[in-house]
Amino acid sequence: MYLPILVLAFYSFNKSPYSATWQAFTLDWYRNLFSDERILLALQNSLIVAFTAVGISSVLGTLMAVGLARYYFPGKALYRGISYLPLIIPDIAIAVATLVFLAAFAIPLSVWTIVAAHVVFCLAYVALVVSSRLTNLDPHLEEAALDLGATPLQAFLKVLLPQLMPGIVAGCLLAFVLSLDDFLIASFTAGSGSSTLPMEIFSRIRTGVKPDINALSVILILVSAIAALVAELIRASSEQESH
Repeated sequence: MYLPILVLAFYSFNKSPYSATWQAFTLDWYRNLFSDERILLALQNSLIVAFTAVGISSVLGTLMAVGLARYYFPGKALYRGISYLPLIIPDIAIAVATLVFLAAFAIPLSVWTIVAAHVVFCLAYVALVVSSRLTNLDPHLEEAALDLGATPLQAFLKVLLPQLMPGIVAGCLLAFVLSLDDFLIASFTAGSGSSTLPMEIFSRIRTGVKPDINALSVILILVSAIAALVAELIRASSEQESH
């Protein structure tokens, strides 16, 4: 399963511009990435989308998880099921549905429409991770804070939120990786001049896979792997602390 990734990394150090022929070891392709304006613009767009979508999702996802866990209201089971639908719906369905919605209201496509589309699935992932953290918390701590004179808002901010923070951070890291790596949804909702990094990679491999694309792919894989590893370590650590 990991052999193609190893081959990709190996040829990213190939001096030859043709991936099938090994010439000599070089780091030129990695250096060239930092002087490529198209790559830098795509990276900027990807980071804007990822950070903004994750920031919005962290707030809404946390509130959604707490609301579903701590409060009861009509249609709660139905709302819970709808909230987690983006986890199981194919990306192509989300992409088409979002594009149809934007076209129906004549909303011009831009970086911010990509952000709106990414919030849809990032929100679900953050809420899912925070919900799993909530199940391991003692609700009596909040009740004790209320009995001691704290308002519901103070109990949330000073008692519940600090306990949820590891889950929130882990969920945000997971959502960040998913947003940074997304190609399908972004390609349907991007406007002119708002290409993200995966879109830029796809546009370049149409003419053949070159070592600079290999180098860029290796960097993306490393960033994604590190973020996912940190998220998993935070989640595992928080679970051990709760037990």
